[in-house]
Amino acid sequence: MPFRLSPQTIDALADIITGGPGLGGGPPPIGLYRSGPQIEKFMRLCNVEFRVNGSRVPSLVSSLIDINNGPEPEKVLPRIMEAAADPRDFMSEPDRHTAVLDHLNRVLRYDGFELQQQGLRVRLITAGHGTPVVEQLSGMAETISFDTVRRNLDRALSSLETDPEDAITAACSTIESVCRSVLIELGEPLPAKKDVQGLFNAVKRPLGLSPDRSDLDSRIADDVRTTLGGLATVIQGIGALRTHAGDAHGRERGYTRVDARIGRLSIYAASTVALFLIETWQRKFPARALHRHTNPT
Repeated sequence: MPFRLSPQTIDALADIITGGPGLGGGPPPIGLYRSGPQIEKFMRLCNVEFRVNGSRVPSLVSSLIDINNGPEPEKVLPRIMEAAADPRDFMSEPDRHTAVLDHLNRVLRYDGFELQQQGLRVRLITAGHGTPVVEQLSGMAETISFDTVRRNLDRALSSLETDPEDAITAACSTIESVCRSVLIELGEPLPAKKDVQGLFNAVKRPLGLSPDRSDLDSRIADDVRTTLGGLATVIQGIGALRTHAGDAHGRERGYTRVDARIGRLSIYAASTVALFLIETWQRKFPARALHRHTNPT
């Protein structure tokens, strides 16, 4: 959908960033009170040049309106909103952070968007398009310190509406990161072919995911094998989609963009696979500690 925010959303965002007029005597601000220099610093950290000209709040509202009416608001305003609702600024007041999200979402939903906490991050998403599996994977990637998984998932979610090709590439990389992380934690060698199919094939044996396994209850053996075979087909499809529709191999002149619907399909499918692999790891190796590391190339 076209990215333009309503005047009501612009005003609500300005209230959260500035903390309101700060005249005293009224109710406490929902957001954090920021002085003029503090607002300028906040906007600089969002990669936006901003100077207070006169009063703090009207200056910020004017700047946000200019961004909203500019050529690419979808590349700037989500970053500002996510920063305004960053949970790290409300660690000592979690209820206040909830109030910030509620205040912004009440108006954002009329524009077709919502802010949603995914793991330790807040993301602006299309309203109604958040899914439990994505939220659970994001939170789990934070908890178990699979940092590359978290970064790839964050990249996929943040580029979904503006760059679906990149979202597809990042979704595939999410599965690759899970497979690489599990193999490294188990001390297993990485395969010679390090694409998503090669990595999944390498991780199937230590996780006990081969369809030809013989230790299954006879009543469900065929069903489990069919499901595991389907899992491999999904992974193969995501890898092929990355090759043919993602941006990993560059884009030729006149490239036809895929729409966000296909990017969303890739993210949901990849998140389901990645979550299943992590949960299988945790069930099979419950005593193994997970450590933060950087995957080798």
